[in-house]
Amino acid sequence: MTIILTFDIEDWFQVENLRPVIARSDWPFYQLRVEEHTYRVLDLLDSIFVMYRSAGVHPKIKATFFVLGWIAERLPGLVREIHQRGHEVASHGFDHILNLDFALDVVRQDLDRSKKLLEDISGSSVVGYRSPNFSVSNQILEEIQRNGYLYDSSYNSFAVHGRYGKINGLTDIPGSISKIDQNHMYELLISNLLLGKKVLPWGGGGYFRIMPFTLFWLGVKKILRDQGSYLFYMHPWEIDADQPRISGLTWKHRFRHYINLDSTYGKLSRLLKKLQDHNFLTCYEYLQECGLLENNLR
Repeated sequence: MTIILTFDIEDWFQVENLRPVIARSDWPFYQLRVEEHTYRVLDLLDSIFVMYRSAGVHPKIKATFFVLGWIAERLPGLVREIHQRGHEVASHGFDHILNLDFALDVVRQDLDRSKKLLEDISGSSVVGYRSPNFSVSNQILEEIQRNGYLYDSSYNSFAVHGRYGKINGLTDIPGSISKIDQNHMYELLISNLLLGKKVLPWGGGGYFRIMPFTLFWLGVKKILRDQGSYLFYMHPWEIDADQPRISGLTWKHRFRHYINLDSTYGKLSRLLKKLQDHNFLTCYEYLQECGLLENNLR
């Protein structure tokens, strides 16, 4: 039973739900709040580690942090801290672009720029990528592989969401992984709940904030029983209850962004405590444990 914790490191004003009222050109004028709340996540993982060790269970809790290059450029110390605490630094692109909305040469530049920057800052290879808003396709996956990434974690099978991309030709591997065609490139799938033929969004993010904890936990247990692993994602801004409230949003965007910000940290802590009998691995470690990648990270 393996838990793969992933965190997308972007700030509150870069979220797609706020894009209608916050232009990319205005980002430098907003307060950076992501550092404080990423440290809260890091400290929570450390505290859960101490709790587990005191209880005599496995002492390792590692996560993968998909860091936006724009943030890394301004907060290099945060990237180094993530790496020094033993977590995996992976790429979330540079400018938080929706890849499906841009020409491939723009996507290629974004992929390359973020990878090189994160490697320079962390001093370690960056081999994983997650597309903002899960905006991915087979063509984009080819660009991801050409840029030297060994795995992607951008596919969310909850097709009802209009911004999520689609991938064809995935070869199923037990657990949370698929192989992309015949290439040595792997897709770590966002974990969703399958009830009959219906896919329900259960991987984290806004769905985690909205659902009552008991219901969410029951779904996680079913996914673990059925698949043997569970991949969870969220953002530090989702535990930032004091972030600015922006006017001019539609009710839908306002609801999606601000719902339950004040209770999500507690829910995350509760979820981690419930999972004390499970293994916590980074994305890269999980692929290694499954025998799919060699240990060649520097």
